[in-house]
Amino acid sequence: MTAPEYIQLKAYARQDGFFLALLWTASFVCYIMGITNQMLGMLAIGLAIMTPFFVAGRLRKFRDEGREGLISFRRSYAYTIFVFFYAAVLLAVVQFLYFAYIDNGYLMSSFSRMMSSEEGKQIISQYGMSQMVEEGLSEMANIRPIDYALNILTVNIIIGFIVGVPIGLVMQREKVKL
Repeated sequence: MTAPEYIQLKAYARQDGFFLALLWTASFVCYIMGITNQMLGMLAIGLAIMTPFFVAGRLRKFRDEGREGLISFRRSYAYTIFVFFYAAVLLAVVQFLYFAYIDNGYLMSSFSRMMSSEEGKQIISQYGMSQMVEEGLSEMANIRPIDYALNILTVNIIIGFIVGVPIGLVMQREKVKL
């Protein structure tokens, strides 16, 4: 890969990473709002599941427009990893800002309310997890906003490495040699 091709790959990946970050941010917002509205919770899951299809669609656009219809597995895999990396960094910033300045304990109190409801207590006691749930809630209360953001950043980058393999394999298109 020449230097101009690498620059082109990263430019497309940055742009598409921004779009993926918007998709993930919408999913995150729907998740937070989905705590009180089940339809938004389902929408959050649907948006998250769309991720590999969205990235594959953006890779197809890069392949067809930027690479004139041809792309190797290595290049498509690198593109996918970069897209996930840029999107993960932007989502981490959004989540840090949310947990540091907007949340004010909303997520924690919502989880606590769910676990202290009659249904929650019954389920927890049936599985014998009362002590574990209490410990988990107390640990969650002590987590800093930057820890949430860095955890999600790491998870999303790892997902990019894993999901990039099938996306790269499906979307590669090599020149046919005669």
